[in-house]
Amino acid sequence: MQIARRLPTLLAATAAALTLFSPGAAHADAGPLYNSAQENFVDGDEAAGLADLRQLLNESPDDAQALSLQAIWSDYAGDILTREVALNRLTALDPRLADGTRNVFRAVGAAVGTLPNPIPAIAGPQTGIAVCGYGLLPDGSMRPELINRLQAAWLQAIASPMSPIVVSGGNPQNGITEAAAMEGWLVGHGIPASRVLTEHRAGSTVANALNSTSMLRDAGATSVIVVTSPNHIRRAVADFIVAGLPVVGATTSLEQLVSQLPPPARSSQRGIYIDATRTLLLPVAR
Repeated sequence: MQIARRLPTLLAATAAALTLFSPGAAHADAGPLYNSAQENFVDGDEAAGLADLRQLLNESPDDAQALSLQAIWSDYAGDILTREVALNRLTALDPRLADGTRNVFRAVGAAVGTLPNPIPAIAGPQTGIAVCGYGLLPDGSMRPELINRLQAAWLQAIASPMSPIVVSGGNPQNGITEAAAMEGWLVGHGIPASRVLTEHRAGSTVANALNSTSMLRDAGATSVIVVTSPNHIRRAVADFIVAGLPVVGATTSLEQLVSQLPPPARSSQRGIYIDATRTLLLPVAR
């Protein structure tokens, strides 16, 4: 009799639980928790960010972007079990995003293993060269760091004379974009203008990778050699891989080369992970 009297209550509780955790259920606005998680990751508190994601996924278990973010930051935290559970759930919901998330892990691993290298790679016409920009001075002239990158790019262009070259960077100063200044330098140093593609919109490494990848593909390239500074190369390599173009070379300038040779510590990889989530086009709070 006691079980019979309690049966309606038990059935109601079971139904409520199934409703809360059933596929497609969403019982709260996920935006604030997602944004809080992203802010915590950017601020260096992955424990708080992952806690936000757990709460979000308890309320909205089919949030594919939250599952992708949970997998990525669990990987950073070394929680392989949570990473794999999130990936398995994501694969059932959104196989394409799951593949992109797995590519983030490959990209981070490749980036961490990249050595800054001033010696240009040898490549054919199907391998493009992507040169990342750097902020101009207020009068539109180039800072020494950008000139250093261009010197490395010039050597790479000579070593791979059939490769298309993308120079990427917006942020205009005195009416001149980074890309325009870079193009002028390369052409002025003997690189044919027909080889140089200018990408005038990028304001970040993420945009460098996304925009340059699109232009290089249109030019027939199926892989890329990334050219930038030694202290920037690993993040750039990860972003280009996540953007979908295999990186077959990483050419850098000489400045700060020795100090950047050791692989970064786990805590120093945070920026690579943050950029990778943005290149994967996961929404960010800021």
